[in-house]
Amino acid sequence: MIKILSDTCCDLPEDIIEEYDIDILPIVVLKGEKEYLDRVTIDAIDVYNGMRNGEIYKTAQIPPSTFQKKFEEYAKNNVSCIYLAFSSGLSGTYQTSVIVLEGIKEQYPDFDMDIIDTKAASVGFGLIVLEAAKLAKEGKSKEEILKAINFYKENVEHIVYVDNIEYLYRGGRVSRTQSVVGGLLNIKPIIEMKDGKLVPFDKVRGKNNGYKKLLDTMAERGKAADFTKQIIGINHADDINGALKLKELIEERFGAKEFVINIIGATIGAHVGPGTLSIFFLRENYE
Repeated sequence: MIKILSDTCCDLPEDIIEEYDIDILPIVVLKGEKEYLDRVTIDAIDVYNGMRNGEIYKTAQIPPSTFQKKFEEYAKNNVSCIYLAFSSGLSGTYQTSVIVLEGIKEQYPDFDMDIIDTKAASVGFGLIVLEAAKLAKEGKSKEEILKAINFYKENVEHIVYVDNIEYLYRGGRVSRTQSVVGGLLNIKPIIEMKDGKLVPFDKVRGKNNGYKKLLDTMAERGKAADFTKQIIGINHADDINGALKLKELIEERFGAKEFVINIIGATIGAHVGPGTLSIFFLRENYE
């Protein structure tokens, strides 16, 4: 069986990680000079509560030593692996893992490991990891798993509603003027994933218009999809009621039946802030 590895930015719930035996490596979260490990020594709620109190969090890539230890463990035991990495457009984690693997292969030349830059984040990334893990559990070949991964990479959409533009300013993603004007006018940025980077593509006024924009974008970009036969991803930055409302709206409009719903982890949450809501889906179904 192929072993699937990933990192905490995939934002998959613990029950799924356990069910499919996915090996998750923690991203580093920084508060001032202090380092934490995402989902190990800090969780998303800690981060959101801190942000509400004016704390600024940053993230750092997984250290080479963590990859070294993990990859060597599988190399020694001759386990075939696929490591699915958080988008290289948002983190240096992918590049670090590739460099470490090159060193490991000098010592273990027959080690069978593929590293994939998913160009994805959060539950959009998680949907790729979940599909790979499902296929691995079914005993599919590495070739079949990589084929599915590549399809998901090319077709997964990330649509993100940011409830408070102030957090984008704190993270250096918008100017002070944009933040002040946006706050006064109740403007909520809508962000998408493009070429592995999170970029603004629209804005709305008020949360209800945010829900509408997310669903309208899903309808427009998913014209070729059958959402009744997909797993739809929803996540939230400490707004479970907003996430459940989104689920209800998606069920009503698209007939979707299966969802992965989870809190946005510290890695992405540190940049978008509390109140953020996101949806993730495939533009077309994988057959």
